[in-house]
Amino acid sequence: MTEKAPHLLEAEDGPILIATLNRPDKLNALDAETMSLFEAALHRFRDTPALKVMLVRANGRYFCAGADLRSGGAGRMPRTASEIRENHRLRLHGMHRIYDEMERIEKPIVVAHHAMCVGGGLELSLSCDFRLAARSAAYAFPEGKMGVLPASNGVSRLARIIGTHWTRYLIMANLSVSAEKAMMMGLVHEVFPDETFEADVMRFCRHLAEQNAEQMAAAKIAIELAHDVGLAQARNVERLANSALMLNPDYQAGLERYIKGVGNKGGS
Repeated sequence: MTEKAPHLLEAEDGPILIATLNRPDKLNALDAETMSLFEAALHRFRDTPALKVMLVRANGRYFCAGADLRSGGAGRMPRTASEIRENHRLRLHGMHRIYDEMERIEKPIVVAHHAMCVGGGLELSLSCDFRLAARSAAYAFPEGKMGVLPASNGVSRLARIIGTHWTRYLIMANLSVSAEKAMMMGLVHEVFPDETFEADVMRFCRHLAEQNAEQMAAAKIAIELAHDVGLAQARNVERLANSALMLNPDYQAGLERYIKGVGNKGGS
């Protein structure tokens, strides 16, 4: 009897933890096992100092078809509005808890979409810090076809990232978008050729891993705070963050290297 393949594969490439969705026969739909394994990988990334970047990718012809609506384990179907709200907040294979933790971890998380990414897969991706797309990737929220909203980042985090203008396009008009259009909307950061996608993604992740870890951690917090508060308080966020970073010996060493490099260029 063949042993069942795990729904999520883990690998390390130096300081990069690679988590790969591995249910190609189910279009990588997110079920309880997948989310449990993903949460364990996320915690290992968080708690291992040597790991600097987490990369989320997938096997198969879809990046992710969303939540697995056919998987069991959801318990009794909620019968009231308040039960539905609590179901979203506390259950759904722990999605809300996991996505919140992704946003709180003070290290960069990158997601690489090689193909179609819809529903819950896109919601998971919205909690990543960087979204990279192959030219063949595409994006959609199919929940509108069932008369509901995506409720685990699909409105809240999406509107925060691409604004209300394009959120209406994806949610109200219920239209899919290509990778190129997703980049124009601000949904993804880069679109790479299919032929070089994996190499381009790893190059980006290695670049992130070389950045100053304390600066990256402070930036992740400061950017979110600055978005939430007024301009004057956002400037205070910058000042607070830098008051710690500029006491770090790495800052003085980096400043000296920068000044020396600029001086050398000026003299050439």
